[in-house]
Amino acid sequence: MNYSLIFATEGFGLNLNLFETNILNLAVVAFGLYKFLPNFLGSMLERRRSAILQDLKDAEDRLSEASISLKQAKEDLASAEKKAEQIRKDCKERAEAIRLESEKRTVVEMARVKQSAASDLNSEAARVSDQLRKEAARLAIEKALSSLSGSLDEKAQDKFLRQSIKNIGDN
Repeated sequence: MNYSLIFATEGFGLNLNLFETNILNLAVVAFGLYKFLPNFLGSMLERRRSAILQDLKDAEDRLSEASISLKQAKEDLASAEKKAEQIRKDCKERAEAIRLESEKRTVVEMARVKQSAASDLNSEAARVSDQLRKEAARLAIEKALSSLSGSLDEKAQDKFLRQSIKNIGDN
């Protein structure tokens, strides 16, 4: 008689034969998994957990360092912008000072040139005036001598000529 099927009906039945159904094998495997798997999987899971926590800690440290570096870079940028603005301001002030100094030198040079030209003009005017006076005096003397030569005798002409030369020498 086949004890393998109890309550067998048309397609469904329960097999209670321990060797046929591998219940013992399953029990041994389940017991082995219950006894050894937690230690094996537990240590693997613990190592993985530790590695993940270490990676998270490293990532947090890098984020912290990056935040500090970013803050420092922003401060450096602000400082550089401030310095660049100060340099621009100083350059504008220096350019304005150079422009004003150049204008001042130009005005001084123009005044010097004008003064030199006025001095040259005055000296030339004085020279021409002196030359004209001498020429006028010479012409006046010649005219006087020519008009006097017919009316004065030789002695009077000689006296008049000496007197005229003496007067010219005194001037």
